Amino acid sequence: MGSRKLDQFLEDNLQDLKSKGLYNEIEPLESANGPMIQIKGQSLVNLSSNNYLGLATDSRLKKAAKDAIEKYGVGAGAVRTINGTLDIHLKLEEKLATFKHTEAAIAYQSGFNCNMAAISAVMDQNDAILSDELNHASIIDGCRLSKAKVIRFNHSDMEDLDKKAKEAVESGQYNKVMVITDGVFSMDGDVAKLPEIVEIAKRYDLITYVDDAHGSGVMGKGSGTVSHFGLSDQVDFQIGTLSKAIGVVGGYVAGKQILIDWLKVRSRPFLFSTALTPADVAACMESIDLLLESTSLNEKLWENGSYLKDGLKKLGFNIGVSETPITPCIIGDEVKTQAFSKRLYEEGVYAKSIVFPTVPRGTGRVRNMPTAAHTKEMLDQALSVYEKVGKELGVI
Repeated sequence: MGSRKLDQFLEDNLQDLKSKGLYNEIEPLESANGPMIQIKGQSLVNLSSNNYLGLATDSRLKKAAKDAIEKYGVGAGAVRTINGTLDIHLKLEEKLATFKHTEAAIAYQSGFNCNMAAISAVMDQNDAILSDELNHASIIDGCRLSKAKVIRFNHSDMEDLDKKAKEAVESGQYNKVMVITDGVFSMDGDVAKLPEIVEIAKRYDLITYVDDAHGSGVMGKGSGTVSHFGLSDQVDFQIGTLSKAIGVVGGYVAGKQILIDWLKVRSRPFLFSTALTPADVAACMESIDLLLESTSLNEKLWENGSYLKDGLKKLGFNIGVSETPITPCIIGDEVKTQAFSKRLYEEGVYAKSIVFPTVPRGTGRVRNMPTAAHTKEMLDQALSVYEKVGKELGVI
């Protein structure tokens, strides 16, 4: 029969979310997650995928994955520290270190896992973490798990960071102090002020930690935000995902060899979760090889991002302060934002609404993620629909 209290709690709260336009309906795809997708028999221009470079459906990655399955099977069979480390895991980590311009790297099962693993392996209840207020949920959870004192600083506010860093260090309460930021902020598309953050970190001997999930493959001609600013040897932790621009699944931490050695003996997702599958590892390796060989996909991504941005701006949409291909259309009201996204869908454009708690109340937006795989014709189709729906709902 189950708990009546649980049932009542769930029913009341689900109804509350639905009434406020905060309930997210999940619709399964009937196709690959490419520039065009199919849902319920309808073909839509896909502007909600993190598949920045179109590599999730690339034939070269598919072949690499199939070949790995033939050789190694479908699963690694164990955690990395028992006998789940295949030779290709080590080759992937070598490629990641080359890609990120670091001494070494360690691969995990997801980007979320990286932040759960790395923060808590180094920081504890005797330490403090200075965290940008708009950092990703996985950073917030990783900080909580570490039990360190979390001190939030205003988003990309260097004066506030400097003030709070000074207070934390001079208080003498903490053994270590870390500053954590996203490289690219996924909701607005703005870029962290890494040169200033590194300068502040040097001043107060802070540990530097950059989660570049939305920057790797995008910034720095593909090598990421830290590389973009020429700071690869000055940032202690570079975190990345293998599921966005790389096109597969997984995550990694890149940094000094001594850091990676420590994470291999002290980070819990590495110690207690089965290793990445052989197919995923092989596909990731192929993807990174492609990015190391050529910047053409990266250039196409930026070209398409600029084209969509310019088109939406000309139509009169508020696209915020994005400095990357991520292009939010900020609507504001949650219910109106949900309605806008629904009408786009009905007209053949899949651009998901993002509302509280993912973004602050009153800043609901439809977030557009153009990729290297989109054609100008697809983007023109999307812009045409945006114009129609924008006028219909009084957004432009």
